[in-house]
Amino acid sequence: MALPLLILFILKAGPFPFACLISLFSFLGLREFYAMAIPARWGEGMAAAVTGGLLPLALLTSDPYRLFISGLTVLVLMSGLLFLFRFREMKAVAGEISFLATGFLYVPLLLCHFILLRLLPLGTSWIFLLLVIVMAGDTFAYYVGSSFGRHKLYPAVSPNKSIEGALGGVAGSLTGALICKATFFPELSVAAAVVAAILLGVLGQLGDLFESMLKRSFGVKDSGTIVPGHGGILDRLDSMLFAAPAAYFCAAFLFRL
Repeated sequence: MALPLLILFILKAGPFPFACLISLFSFLGLREFYAMAIPARWGEGMAAAVTGGLLPLALLTSDPYRLFISGLTVLVLMSGLLFLFRFREMKAVAGEISFLATGFLYVPLLLCHFILLRLLPLGTSWIFLLLVIVMAGDTFAYYVGSSFGRHKLYPAVSPNKSIEGALGGVAGSLTGALICKATFFPELSVAAAVVAAILLGVLGQLGDLFESMLKRSFGVKDSGTIVPGHGGILDRLDSMLFAAPAAYFCAAFLFRL
């Protein structure tokens, strides 16, 4: 709950403080990812996390898209060079460098869509809508699943999640989206609210499952310990990571709001 509230607070301070917050999340998320994926490469992972954390700030420049793409490419290549002369076991090279590139694609690339949303004319409304859809979906999924869950959704990845909980999550996302439309986002039609709720709600749940799959494959329970009692940054943002690009697509191209 604290991270969404922090995002909403920073929203009011303007694009640059908001981008700085996203950069911080990007650094922390990358650091957690590399600590799980390549724990023996602490130095390389930290250097890559620092460079990846700076990447979202490129979107505030006069030509953000070209700079972002070229910056992402250069940062991945430069970070890869950090590994070049430090390997002793050549069989591990391809696997560890692939984790390096995956981290950039999974964390800063997806988080940057929050900044792209913020720069739209109705960006603050879209970000608030995104947060409500995902948070309402998570809340409904938990309580419906706890009360009525009988059929496992994906036991190999997340044994506690149920089909009933997932459907309850979509219902929660729909409820949250319609409340947002009625209270502070009148520019959004009912049809658009329904489409956004279903799309973002489903992707949010998939993002949660994806991070659970990563943690299970790495043999860890939580991505980190930075949020006391709740794990790491990635544990808090996993649903948002998949939903944010879809929210930007809806806002900029599908509904053009």
